[in-house]
Amino acid sequence: MQNQSTPKPRSDSRWPAVAALFASAGLYYALPERLTAGPRWELFPIIGVLLIPATLAKRAGRTKLNSTLGLILSGVITLAMISSLGVLIAGLPQKRESPRELLQAALALWLSNVLVFASWYWRLDAGGLHLREKRTSHTEGDFLFPQMVLPQSMSGMVQGWKPGFVDYLFLAFNTSTAFSPTDVPVLSRWAKVLMMTQSVISLGTVVILAARAVNIL
Repeated sequence: MQNQSTPKPRSDSRWPAVAALFASAGLYYALPERLTAGPRWELFPIIGVLLIPATLAKRAGRTKLNSTLGLILSGVITLAMISSLGVLIAGLPQKRESPRELLQAALALWLSNVLVFASWYWRLDAGGLHLREKRTSHTEGDFLFPQMVLPQSMSGMVQGWKPGFVDYLFLAFNTSTAFSPTDVPVLSRWAKVLMMTQSVISLGTVVILAARAVNIL
């Protein structure tokens, strides 16, 4: 009788997450200068400065340092996005921005919100990225993906399945559009807090768009 080999853990690709970071920096650059905490281009060198040692730490097997630098990256972009949204909302009564700038800024912040929180979910779910990579399949975590609850008769279709960055991007997109996780229930408290924060930010940008629409009418 031939023994079946145990599936080897599959490493999750980091490139989609890196692309999301630079896309967030690009959206920040698209904001009017007065809505940013500093120069609009500042996020690009910050990402570069933190990304290089994070990559070197991963190759050296220093997973804790790699995770810490990744969390700092996400935290910096999150703070930049929230501060810009606050300035934008505070300036609504004074009509500091033109209609074009207002709509452009709201769209950029909404898209950044999706990318930033997708990065948070990807980094933190199920004990973090490094712990997920050590497992051969994803059977438990802070989010209940549909593949995790398929019946045994369909287990062959998802054997060795683990969520990638796109799965978390889909989750973040649904949270920003429907203000709910839709087909992926949330299990842990930290995930619920993050999703509430994302929904509030998304709602803030929607309020900006609605306020502008009322002024146009």
